[in-house]
Amino acid sequence: MENSKTEFKVKGEELLGKIKQLIHEGNIRRIIIKDEKGHVFMEIPLSIGVLSAALLPVFAAVGALAAFVSNFTIEVIKKENDTADKS
Repeated sequence: MENSKTEFKVKGEELLGKIKQLIHEGNIRRIIIKDEKGHVFMEIPLSIGVLSAALLPVFAAVGALAAFVSNFTIEVIKKENDTADKS
């Protein structure tokens, strides 16, 4: 099983909505939130079966973070199914 990385640049006011959207899409192992200079503010490890209620403190922290910084990079690490080896 391979992992793939994708990055999104968002404004502070868009941060929480984008994080919620990414989590809702599923198949994500980790979300890393960075500032414009690449400094990591927060890493959110996700596992199969994470309940929305368990993420409420994370959403609160992301919302507070968005109030202090104007531009972010969200790095998303997704699980990729390796179907080529299953012949």
